[in-house]
Amino acid sequence: MRESLLMYIDNSVFLRDDSLVILDRRRFPHEVVPVICCDYEETAKCIEDMVVQGAGDIAITAGYGLYLAARHIEGLGEISIYKAIEYLQRVKRRLVNTRPTGFHTAVLLEHILGKLDWESYSWSEQILEYITEVIRKREIRSELTGKWAETLLQEGDCILTHCFPGPALLHMLKFAIKHNKKIKLIATETRPYLQGARLTAWAASELGVPVTLITDNMAAYCMSQGMIAKVFTAADRIAIDGTAANKIGTFQLALAAKYHNLPFYILGYGGPDKNCPCGKDIPIEMRDPDEVLNFNGIRLSGDKVQGFYPAFDLTPPALVDGVITDRGIIPATEVENYWSLPLKESED
Repeated sequence: MRESLLMYIDNSVFLRDDSLVILDRRRFPHEVVPVICCDYEETAKCIEDMVVQGAGDIAITAGYGLYLAARHIEGLGEISIYKAIEYLQRVKRRLVNTRPTGFHTAVLLEHILGKLDWESYSWSEQILEYITEVIRKREIRSELTGKWAETLLQEGDCILTHCFPGPALLHMLKFAIKHNKKIKLIATETRPYLQGARLTAWAASELGVPVTLITDNMAAYCMSQGMIAKVFTAADRIAIDGTAANKIGTFQLALAAKYHNLPFYILGYGGPDKNCPCGKDIPIEMRDPDEVLNFNGIRLSGDKVQGFYPAFDLTPPALVDGVITDRGIIPATEVENYWSLPLKESED
């Protein structure tokens, strides 16, 4: 099925021969266009240019970039462990700096380098084995998160989403269909890259869920008309205090949901960033203003007009009714307890 391109990372980011293949998410759903990366710098550029999107998928892609770098230095012949560590640490910093708001990339690459047996020459094979295992665990985590999220859905619910909340959202919808819950979805288009239109709305419709697409400024009106029962978004990073960083526009949706007494949930997958105490510690990525001033290569306003593009905003925990993780549903103000929860499935 076509939705598997988004539900499983290895269908859209994968190795072929000696190169990394990334299916360009800027071209979905009308085209499936592969972008070939032969080294870590090309991989980093693809992440920066939004060829791959979503915090988890970006991290996996960066992991493959580190793999390509290890392959490169192995191909140079004899190299000292010191030089190899120095080189791969430099590659790690380059990849981490591609999208600073999310923390998944930094955590993944740090874990990879921390687990390498430097006395064993096949560093690239070790990296690849680790990435493969991470992908397997990620698929389990996404499915469990989706299963917990589905327990919040009731027959006839129409849910609102923003941007692309990742595979957990698709699993949530899949389990709702399995349990014969008739669910509808409203997706914001999510300017300027239209992830809600091109990814979320398309993928959900491929599952057979009735989908309505709205522009980003219609959500509060739809809430006021009783069209929405619940709101689900994801988060690129959650601080220990429960503050969630997500695609710009999430904060205003949470404010509108609170005003209309609608529950607002975060698909939190693996919980908060344990190294981030509070929201003020989350850096907000500032992207090129031209991404706002232009659309499909066409200038939207006059030459003297300036653009402004913070890619993320911060939603305080007081506006979040629950963070949905692979370990269960946690109040936003209690996400620090994530690691003390047992890993168990919701009742099916």
